[in-house]
Amino acid sequence: MLLRFSKMHGLGNDFMVVDLVTQHFVFRPELVRQLADRNFGIGFDQLLIVEPPSSPEMDFRYRIFNADGSEVQQCGNGARCFARFVHDARLTAKATINVETKSGPIVLTLEPDGEVVVNMGPPRFEPKDLPLDKPARAEKYQVEVPLNEGSTVVEFGAVSMGNPHAVILVDDVNSELVNQLGPILENHPLFPERVNVGFMQIKNRGEVILRVYERGAGWTLACGTGACAAMVVARAWNLIDDAAQVHLPGGTLTIRWPGEGPVFMKGPATRVFEGRIPV
Repeated sequence: MLLRFSKMHGLGNDFMVVDLVTQHFVFRPELVRQLADRNFGIGFDQLLIVEPPSSPEMDFRYRIFNADGSEVQQCGNGARCFARFVHDARLTAKATINVETKSGPIVLTLEPDGEVVVNMGPPRFEPKDLPLDKPARAEKYQVEVPLNEGSTVVEFGAVSMGNPHAVILVDDVNSELVNQLGPILENHPLFPERVNVGFMQIKNRGEVILRVYERGAGWTLACGTGACAAMVVARAWNLIDDAAQVHLPGGTLTIRWPGEGPVFMKGPATRVFEGRIPV
């Protein structure tokens, strides 16, 4: 069959988006890996799937697969592209969309300026919610990490934004140490289901510079849930105010979190092209 899809991106974090409301198909992990290949496939960080909801309170079901074929719970940049896709594809005329995800419901709002606001829900800090192999919740954790030469002790904050995040405060997000730590920490035994690793550099109380090594995708140009996680950890550590601009390699997101309740993320969602591919 010929499968219709859209190629989209949120600040360079790119996606293949497939409507499985009007089409019928089942993705196997090996096919996801093949399609994600940037030389022999379409190329993307994540595959996003639009499905009918399982409950009448929801408008759609949102599923996410990493480039390695693994299914994950949440993707913030993808959520904005999801909202833009279902609206542009005329699957809904609503400006506010209730979406079911593997980690729970989220609310997406298309703004008049073309950007999308995502209510990501409240952050979760308990180790079991990430999961994180620690006996009790703490504001900061430490772990010894082996490096090419010797080892180092890393201090991090841990939070779930529907997927697990470790956030590390650094002086320079582009340092060689950061480049080494990303892939090591993603697969560290402390994180039984692996982890997204965010490296944040505080510019001032309203701006954060961030790089994220994403679980199952590696270094990406932007990570929406990573930006939310960095905001939450920085706010909990009293490093920033209630709203901040998070500057990622692919662009800037605006994140709001007053210290409790849901986290709100605002940013663009861009359609690149439409296509059909034999599957």
